[in-house]
Order: sequence, then structure tokens, then C-alpha cells
Amino acid sequence: MVPKDFKKKWTILYFYPRDNTPGCTKQACTYRDSARQFEKNDIQVFGVSADSLESHAKFQSKFALNFPLLSDPEKKLSQALGVWRDKTLYGRVYKGINRDSFLVDPKGVIRKVWRKVDPVKSVDETLKAALEERGSTR
Repeated sequence: MVPKDFKKKWTILYFYPRDNTPGCTKQACTYRDSARQFEKNDIQVFGVSADSLESHAKFQSKFALNFPLLSDPEKKLSQALGVWRDKTLYGRVYKGINRDSFLVDPKGVIRKVWRKVDPVKSVDETLKAALEERGSTR
């Protein structure tokens, strides 16, 4: 099922491992700093992690994030989109949310997928792709 908010606009749905970690903070702050570019082009942004709503509220407040953060504690959305997978750190294998991004059109169709993105470069990449895809459907 596609959330009804996704059916209104082009949407960037970006997954990140955890609130308040260095890479995740850089990525969130880069989306925050680029918000006007997304807004003026009628593109909405949602960040998603398995953190609680309480953790998200603190993260949003601490860094003045100007877009919604979605909580996926049961990893249903993460698993459905192939974002919850094996990761390796110092030779140890564990399950976690991968840093992946999705471009969703106003009909709820996933138009582009980015896997293992760079937390800063991915913001410009997602904006550029959204503008290109939106332009090709007009």
C-alpha cells in the first residue's frame, strides 16, 4: 500500500541507519539545506529509519530538520524495499538499514532506486533525477 501523501507529489524517500550518527546527520542536514530547491519544484522528502518517533523528534529538533522522518521499527517498509539487509562492520555480519534512496512518482510508482548512497552527494543526485523524471512525464 502506498501512503496517500506519496500520491500527491514526486517524493524522495531516503533510508538511513540511525538518528544522530555522523553520516546520517550529514545527509539529513544536506536535505534540510536544500529544502527550498525541492519545495520550489514541488518535490517532497521523507527520511526513514527504524528509530522511534521520540528519537526522530529529538533529531529533528536538534538539527532543525524541515521535512518528516518516518519510523519503521518493525522494518516492514525497509524489508519490502530491500533496505533491511546484511551489513558488515569489522568482520562482524549483522542486519541493518542500508543507506538507500527512492524516487516515487505521484501515482506511487518507484521510478528510480539508489543503493548504498553517499550521504552528501545523494541529495543533489536525487533532486536532479526527480527533475529529469518529472520533466519526462509532462
